[in-house]
Amino acid sequence: MTAKFGYRCEYCDGTVQAKQVEREAFKHKAGFVILEDVVIGVCDKCGNRFYSAETLKQVQAIATGKVSPQHTEQVPVAHAGKK
Repeated sequence: MTAKFGYRCEYCDGTVQAKQVEREAFKHKAGFVILEDVVIGVCDKCGNRFYSAETLKQVQAIATGKVSPQHTEQVPVAHAGKK
């Protein structure tokens, strides 16, 4: 199933267009997931990003361990204001 874009942005009067991006990071209550080579919706006026239900279901499946990721990466973490 392919996501349908081309609808009016809910934040401005722009139009949400399909855009393939190299990497998109998602925050999930079970952690972070990065999808590579994913099609998302991006408003052609304000730049707000939109995601199909199919994409969000894939994120949830990976975040909750139902689907194994292809690989994992380390992410640096630091307290704000500290070096």
